[in-house]
Amino acid sequence: MKPGRNSPCPCGSGKKYKRCCMDAISRQYAEVFDDIAQTVAMNPNLSLDDLNVFVEQRMLERNNQPEAGLCGLSPNQLYNWMYAPFTELDLVTFNTPDDLSTSPVMRYLELILDEAMANEGSIKATSKGNLPAKLVKQASDLLPEFALAEYETIPSISEYMGSNEDKFNALHYTNILAEIADIIYRKSGRYHVKKTAQKQYQNHGLQSFFLPMLEAAVANYNWSYLDAWEDELDLRMFWLFMLWRLKNHGSVDQLLDEVCVAFPILLEQLPGDKYSTPREQLDFRIGTRFVKRFLGYWGFATLNPKRYSGETRLPRNVSIQPLLTQTFTFSV
Repeated sequence: MKPGRNSPCPCGSGKKYKRCCMDAISRQYAEVFDDIAQTVAMNPNLSLDDLNVFVEQRMLERNNQPEAGLCGLSPNQLYNWMYAPFTELDLVTFNTPDDLSTSPVMRYLELILDEAMANEGSIKATSKGNLPAKLVKQASDLLPEFALAEYETIPSISEYMGSNEDKFNALHYTNILAEIADIIYRKSGRYHVKKTAQKQYQNHGLQSFFLPMLEAAVANYNWSYLDAWEDELDLRMFWLFMLWRLKNHGSVDQLLDEVCVAFPILLEQLPGDKYSTPREQLDFRIGTRFVKRFLGYWGFATLNPKRYSGETRLPRNVSIQPLLTQTFTFSV
C-alpha cells in the first residue's frame, strides 16, 4: 500500500513521506491539480475547452521545469533517460575511448575474439557450454592490470579469478554481453564470431564493439542475473541518472539519498524484513548491481569494499576512472 503524505516514510528515516521520499513528480502533479482547482474557483464560467488549454499549458510548464528532487532535471528530461532508446538519449554524448586496455569487459572480449580468430572464427566450448579453461586462465592473468585489482588482495576463485567461467563472474558477464550484442553465438559445441563481427574487428579493431557492448549492458542484460535476491527490482532504467550523479560527486551514500527521493517507488518494491529496511535493501542492490558489477566490470569506477575502520563507518566514495569521463559527456 502506498504511504500517505503524512505517513512515516518507508525508507526508515523517521520523517514524514512528504518531507522525505515522496516522488518529486507526484508532488508536481499535486501542485498542478491545486492550480486547476484555484483557477476553476476564480473563473466559474470557464469553458471546458478553455480549461483543457489551461491544463495542457500548466502540465507542459511543469514537465519542463527543473526539480530539486530530481537533482535539477525536469520530468521530461528524466523521462527521456528512463525510457528512450540508447541512441535517442538526450543531454549525454557517448564516446568510444581510444584506449580500452583498462576495461575488464573489453579486454576479456578481446581475448575471446583473438582466440576465435586464431581458430578460423570459433572456440570449442567445454562440456558445460563454457569458455575453455585456457582462455579463463588468460583472463585471470590480466587482473593486475585493472584498477579493481587494488581490492582483490587474495587471488581466489571469486568474482574475478577462477579455473572455469562459472567461477569468474566478470568473464561470464562479458560472454553474455557479446552474445546479446550479436558479436558471437554458440552452436554445435562451439562459440562462433559472426562473419560481420570478424570483418569489423579486422578493419576497425576492438573499438567497434564498445558502444554495442555498452548498449547490451544497459538495455538488454538482466542486472539481477548474477545474484540470488528474489525480487523484480530493475535498476536498468535508472542507470544514466545514477551514473550522472556519481560522476558529479562520487559518493555512494549521497547517490542512495538521491535515488530514494527521485524514485521512492523502488522502496515500495522492497518489503523489508527483520534484518534490513527497504532502504538498506536498495543500498545492497545499487552497490552490487550498479557499482560493483556495471561500473567495476567496465572499468568506469572502483569502490573500496571495506565499510568500517574499527567502529567507525567509512564514507563510500568511488574512484572515478578516466574511462568513465572519456566515455560519458553530460550537458545538464
